[in-house]
Amino acid sequence: MATQAADTPLEAENPDAVVVRFAGDSGDGMQLTGGQFTLSTALAGNDLATFPDFPAEIRAPQGTLFGVSAFQINFGSRQINTAGDAPDVLVAMNPAALKVNLAALKPGGLIIADTGEFTKRNLDKAKYENNPLEDGSLAKYDVLAFDISALTIEAVKPFGLGNKDALRSKNMWTLGLALWMFDRPREPLHEWLRAKFKTKPDIAGANIAALDAGHAYGETAELSGPLKQLHVAPVPSAPGLYRTITGAEAVSLGLVAGAQLAELPMFFGGYPITPASAILHHLARLKEFGVTTFQAEDEIAAVCAAIGASYAGQLGVTSSSGPGIALKTEAIGLGIMTELPLVIVNSQRGGPSTGLPTKTEQSDLYQAVYGRNGDAPMPVVAARSPSDAFECAIEACRIAVQYMTPVMLLTDGYIANAAEPWKVPDPASYETFPVQFLTEKNDGDRLLPYKRDAKGARPWIKPGTPGLLHRIGGIEKHELTGNIDYSPDNHQKMTDARKAKVERIAVPDQDVALGESTGKLAVVGWGSTYGPIHQAVGRARRKGLDVSHIHVRHIWPLPANLGALLKGFDKVLVPEMNTGQFKTVLRDQFLVDAEPLTKTSGQPFQIAELEEAIGRYFDGIPGNEGGEVPANEQQLPISESGHDDGTYPDAPFHGDDAALPGEGSDTGAVNQ
Repeated sequence: MATQAADTPLEAENPDAVVVRFAGDSGDGMQLTGGQFTLSTALAGNDLATFPDFPAEIRAPQGTLFGVSAFQINFGSRQINTAGDAPDVLVAMNPAALKVNLAALKPGGLIIADTGEFTKRNLDKAKYENNPLEDGSLAKYDVLAFDISALTIEAVKPFGLGNKDALRSKNMWTLGLALWMFDRPREPLHEWLRAKFKTKPDIAGANIAALDAGHAYGETAELSGPLKQLHVAPVPSAPGLYRTITGAEAVSLGLVAGAQLAELPMFFGGYPITPASAILHHLARLKEFGVTTFQAEDEIAAVCAAIGASYAGQLGVTSSSGPGIALKTEAIGLGIMTELPLVIVNSQRGGPSTGLPTKTEQSDLYQAVYGRNGDAPMPVVAARSPSDAFECAIEACRIAVQYMTPVMLLTDGYIANAAEPWKVPDPASYETFPVQFLTEKNDGDRLLPYKRDAKGARPWIKPGTPGLLHRIGGIEKHELTGNIDYSPDNHQKMTDARKAKVERIAVPDQDVALGESTGKLAVVGWGSTYGPIHQAVGRARRKGLDVSHIHVRHIWPLPANLGALLKGFDKVLVPEMNTGQFKTVLRDQFLVDAEPLTKTSGQPFQIAELEEAIGRYFDGIPGNEGGEVPANEQQLPISESGHDDGTYPDAPFHGDDAALPGEGSDTGAVNQ
């Protein structure tokens, strides 16, 4: 047994935070295991942040490096903003999972490995010449290796399952061990399993037996090995109703809340695409709130249907990721020209083209702000975390209906799939913004469908309203009557009017998330970089460094005070998961010498990477600030993982964690 080489939270009886990563094949149910452990952690009152990370291959061959699926959770008794830089505990269900994730594990961390999967065949697939559990290469870690496969088969034997079906409950055995290790109750999982398999009680019983067996093994292992039970105290929290929420769930609930506050029914037109599909799935279950969901035949049909719904008097919403947004672009221009409310949710992923379907990136900012033909200004709002997506979705709805314009809400794959605790807000705390449709002529005995109010918005007219027949479409219209008008003077006026309307949108002044409003360095972020920036700036300030964190929600139009705020700092650093897009916007709008810190590896920033970048502003070495963060081999996937090149034609296939992360199968297991 290896000895620990460094202090880790596992050495403390009551650590304030622990990072655990579950890793295995795409069919091992790691996303579901992590999801259920997350729920138990939330019930224990810990703050938490998660990072599901799974391959793009829909049916990756078993045991391959590129087929590894992982779920990381950081939980503790203090504020948690990220899923953690490196795990304290790695649960590796096979050699490939160990190979891909080992570099991320902290020295002295704990490896829990299933020896039943460390066969010669699986070791070869993972490109191991020797068994790492036996050759001493894991000496700087604590290793708890035992045959989880055999123990699972033994646990479910009373239910008459064959070995293949029995092994599909391995993840429940592993989850049971994790529940014991961190002092979590099993009863909520028992109830969940019984509810999930209420028509298949034998399957429910087998999975409960596996869960309980893993829990019981923890007690035995504590007596004879390095494994011990840890208690992570609840985080101090304000009274209220809490639940865990993913970004996709928060967007869905926020859209429904926004429609309710506008007193409108909502129409959602979508087309399946990773990582945005979950929004369609969630909204389809909310019909009782006046939500109509429509899965169209393609992206163009989806957005056009949403525009049609807005024309008819509903709140039209559509959703996609970068490639789908590209297909929707012409129709978004139609929404801008017709000046109809429309909310477009872009869950960004690595690009261009198909790019990295299951990896996160922030590279659609140019697309959101500038990416349409003609002068086509459109408001853009960016969520910073899963729970913040709820507020941002409401804000997008408000702007859309009050200013009669399409609005883009930016999230990304990390926000969409990650989860965190969310204090459910009091609905009465939100100010309504009810829509007033035009029901009579607005200029004496004439209808002027483009006569604007003080905000620059034209009236919203439901089709079929008596006496209010008017033209609408993508061809330029007269500034008042809406009749087709190609004249140079009119086009100039309408271009200016559309631009001025967006520029006049009332957005809150920019605040400082952490630190002072002037100083040596401002670290300016947007979107999902909030957590690592906030933690890195906090650590730097505790070292006495003069640094502040500014995080921007309203990407376009930008807050009116942002330029003056940035000019109060000697230096401005902009970390973002692209090649420097927001940095360019800030330079363009405010003439500030913003410096980029870029990362386009498909993985979020680590706190340590940002700490190092901040430190370079205070090390006395000129010219080493900003730049590109090197690819991090500690983050999934490692470079030698490769891809599905067809060289494993005889390999058995597993289920699809990538397509449906966290979803269970009703065919006799809860891991696929």
